[in-house]
Amino acid sequence: MKHVVTGLKLAVLSLMASGALAGADSMEAAAGKQVFSHHCHACHSEDPSRNTFGPSLIGVYERKAGVLPRFAYSTALKESGLIWSEENLRRWVADNEKLVPGTRMRHVSITDVAEQNYLIAFLKTLK
Repeated sequence: MKHVVTGLKLAVLSLMASGALAGADSMEAAAGKQVFSHHCHACHSEDPSRNTFGPSLIGVYERKAGVLPRFAYSTALKESGLIWSEENLRRWVADNEKLVPGTRMRHVSITDVAEQNYLIAFLKTLK
């Protein structure tokens, strides 16, 4: 886990030095793209028209859980009543099986608060 955070810091510093980033929000989102690539991209798409093994995460922030068309969510997630707020996204990536017992998503366990912050900042940009 430490090497991932170190790599994220280096990626953000590199982007800052190149002038590609301006402001804390874009720095966190850039680091979050790295977290997404490492933990989420194998199963989730950034394309709104394409679900993969998991649903597309375009527009996930503040969306009700289990409602994206063309994806077969577990009954547990569809009936959870969750809204993907910052708090619920943080709880989900830390221990999704604890938050929604019976979910079909495999457990990813992103417990590092900095990585959670980065990932959530990135997910907020997916509109």
